Amino acid sequence: MSSLFDSRDADQILTGMRQARLAIGRGELVVLPTDTVYGVGADAFSPAAVQRLLDAKGRGRQQPPPVLVGSTATLAALVETVPEPVQRLVDAFWPGGLTIVLPSQPSLVWDLGDTHGTVAVRMPDHKVALALLEETGPLAVSSANLTGQPAAVEAEAAQAMLGDSVAVYLDAGPATGGVASTIVDATSLVRPAGDDAKVRVLREGAISREELAGVLGDLLEDPS
Repeated sequence: MSSLFDSRDADQILTGMRQARLAIGRGELVVLPTDTVYGVGADAFSPAAVQRLLDAKGRGRQQPPPVLVGSTATLAALVETVPEPVQRLVDAFWPGGLTIVLPSQPSLVWDLGDTHGTVAVRMPDHKVALALLEETGPLAVSSANLTGQPAAVEAEAAQAMLGDSVAVYLDAGPATGGVASTIVDATSLVRPAGDDAKVRVLREGAISREELAGVLGDLLEDPS
């Protein structure tokens, strides 16, 4: 039986955060608010928990979830290296609606799915999400919805889709962003294929291509 806690209520948020932390520790799922849409999260270092997340969404291993972090410094621990242009993106857009794909740190023991040696990382701009991440460490988080359905912008909508597959729902009211994060692939800056190392936009969302170009200049791949 899942539980829903209103994070706007001082008493409920204390209990809700404790229950969410315990649920993550048990390998269960938690729905949490972010600055874009609601997400469903699991311990990124528990293969069974990540598989539970994929199963709850009706998703296969070929669609691995991104990882949310609670600080910019955590990025360096999860990826092989942080190229200077990526650091510029982090400085400009984190915390916020930008997910960055890079080669993952080879020493990490985890299984997010068929990642081909990469990881997609984001730091959300939401106090509840950041407080939970501070307690749990990195979480594998995907939008809180069934695959093929719209991403939930309210906790109740997430609960209607995911039900008891999630142990704890943290409700912070309607998501203020309502638009999924922009995803960029910066792997070629670390492992260039030829001489043309560029950052490629995989999904346009909360951060516009124009904003990215303002930081990256010619390093942003031409959409054509």
